[in-house]
Amino acid sequence: MLWVAFAFGSAFFAGITAILAKIGIRDVDSTLATALRTVVILLFSWLLVFVVGSQGELRSISSETIAFLVLSGLSTGASWLCYFKALQLGNVNKVTPIDKLSILVTIVFSSLMLKEHLSKKAFIGLVLILVGTGAMLL
Repeated sequence: MLWVAFAFGSAFFAGITAILAKIGIRDVDSTLATALRTVVILLFSWLLVFVVGSQGELRSISSETIAFLVLSGLSTGASWLCYFKALQLGNVNKVTPIDKLSILVTIVFSSLMLKEHLSKKAFIGLVLILVGTGAMLL
């Protein structure tokens, strides 16, 4: 269940990212801020690749895997650009709940593309998230 610890870590770091980003984009264009942030992520990611020693796996990555990782990267970039612009223009307490509606997109696509089953309990939870998000925005 190590994945749970990493999932909570992801939630924590995503949460503080919004605050740090809002402060960081006060006096700079959001696109430039996204580019600077991306350079940091690029360097940090490659540092970790070499620290854990996985650079040797580069030769064995299939073209299909590369294609999906490129698409994922483009999607991430578009998400960050939109997110930073929204943070620059809006209130963090309004932008973040809307951004987190990505859970709906993820669940729909996991069902369609990965054939993952959505239980009745999970569906109810999703509806509650949507209702809660609506309540936060009113």
